[in-house]
Parts: sequence; C-alpha cells; structure tokens
Amino acid sequence: MAAMAEPAQSTRLTDKFGRAITDLRIAITDRCNYKCVYCRTGNQGALYAELPISDYLRMARVFTALGITKVRITGGEPLLRHGVVELVRELSRLRTIDGEPLDIAMTTNGHLLAEMAQPLKDAGMRRVTVSMDAVDAERFARITRVPNGFEAVLAGVRAARQSGLTPVKVNCVLLRGFNDDQIPAFGRFAREEAVVVRFIEFMPLEEERVWTPEIVVRLEEILERMSEFRRLVEIPHGRSETARRYRFYDGVGEIGIIAPVSHPFCGHCSRVRLTSDGKIRTCLFSVFDHDLARVMKRGGSDDDLATFIRRVISHKEQRHHIGEPDFVPASRTMVHIGG
Repeated sequence: MAAMAEPAQSTRLTDKFGRAITDLRIAITDRCNYKCVYCRTGNQGALYAELPISDYLRMARVFTALGITKVRITGGEPLLRHGVVELVRELSRLRTIDGEPLDIAMTTNGHLLAEMAQPLKDAGMRRVTVSMDAVDAERFARITRVPNGFEAVLAGVRAARQSGLTPVKVNCVLLRGFNDDQIPAFGRFAREEAVVVRFIEFMPLEEERVWTPEIVVRLEEILERMSEFRRLVEIPHGRSETARRYRFYDGVGEIGIIAPVSHPFCGHCSRVRLTSDGKIRTCLFSVFDHDLARVMKRGGSDDDLATFIRRVISHKEQRHHIGEPDFVPASRTMVHIGG
C-alpha cells in the first residue's frame, strides 16, 4: 500500500474532560459466525457496510498521528475479513508520536484462530482476546447456538498461546441463571491453560433488549464465588485499564473483572471506536455516529480527517447512564459497534 503524508498537526487527542485518547478500536466487519444469546437474536446478520482494508489503514494512520498508541481490531468476527493479516502487517509499520511501534491486538470469538494465530503474530500482532462464555462443550453450544464450536475455540486459544500472542485473554460475559455457575470452572481453566480469564458484567447492548439489572452478575459476587474455589489477591492496575485484576494466592493463574455496571470506569476512559462502515463512536453507549468515512469519500485530506476527529473527540461523553432513569439505549447493538 502506498505511503500517505502524515497530518500536518500532531496535537494529542484530549477530550473536554482532560482524558487523553490513546486507544482505537477498529471494527472491520459486523458479520459474525456465532449467534451468542446475549448479543444477537440469531435472525439479523450484517447491517452495515465494510470499507476496503486500505480505508481502515488510512484512518488508523491519521489517528496514530494524533496520539493513538494502541489499536485493537474487532468485529463482528474480524477473522472473517479477507485481508486482515495484511492490515496487521501495515499497522505494524506505523509509529506513534513518540516513535514507538503501535500496540496491536485483536478480539475474536476464536473459531478460526487456530490456523490464523501464527500468521497474525508474524504480521506484527502482539496479543489476542478470545470471547468464550463457557468451558464445557454443551453449555458453549447453547450460548453460541453453534454446534461443535468449543473444540475449535479451545484449539484457537492454545494456538494463540503457542504462537506468542500473549498474554492470551479469555473474555466471559456472565448472565445470571445461564452461565454464572461456570465461575469456578473458569478459575481452573485460567490455571490449567495459562490464560487470563476476564469476566464481564452484562451490559444493555444486545439485539433483543432483554437486559435488566437482575441479570447482571456483579463484581463482588464474582469475587466471592471465585474465592470459594481459590483465594484471590488483587493486582495493581493502571487508571485507564478496564479490568480489575487478581491472581490466585499461590501465583498460578490470573483473572480480571470488567465491571462497567457496578463500578464504572468512565472517568479514565481512553478509548474511541470506528465501526465497520467508518463511523466514529466516542462511547459504547453513544446515541450518535460521526461519519469519518464520508469525509474520506468527499475527497478530504488527512488534515481534514484529523480536524474532524478532533472535533468529534471534543464532544466525547462524560459517562454512561446504565441503570439510571434517563438511560437511553445505544443507537447500535454490540455486534454492530465493535468491542
């Protein structure tokens, strides 16, 4: 791909609340080969367009010149996109404002990861996060509505670890009465498979809009139930990290808990998202999209894109309002936003 000029200005992105924006999430598709019950109805497929891989790369280049240091490739399921390895290879050639390589990672359901892990690592990817909401095959099939998927995902987790995409993180969204009894089993999985298991509180981002506060398994309960398996010790974490981190008392195995419902971390948010059709989303729960792709299609220069990005970031929301009387659901559901 041909090199393009850096934007003339390189002021680091900061929102009106003083938060430095350093993490970019790029969804390269909203297609997915799974139909997880907490995410999709199972009836809707892709709703939005996919841009050429070169467009995502150009956008990433402009964002990097504005202070982005981390890029996470998401979906939908990003491994469904042809050209994803080339995207990683080109991203790995970019440098941050400080001259360092970009920190490139991916979130995937892992179904296609076994054969893709080594090529992704060779292209310059550093880490991978695998979404996996049960550690037994029958329960896994009920959640994903895909038969025989568990073995493929487990093979993907192991291939990622063997290829050096470490630490491999495994994300589990917990729903009360559905998979919350898997908590101790995930503790064993973290220890036996040498992965970091991260539990995520269920958020109102699913297509069926069935979320209620009662379904959420909250941080304190997760800790209590995991401690019945093994005692935990908290690990210090960075201000902008989404997960609270813990290790088992004997040092074998780590878990994290992402608790946006019970313990919001909006005050230190460093993230911005690009959807598969090139819209900027300043928060998972935004009710507006900001059309960066349209600026490109109209012939905008990199400086035009940078100006648009700065203007959008200046209006980044202070926080979400989950569970509050004035909460308004996000304008897109999770599969159509990107994690």
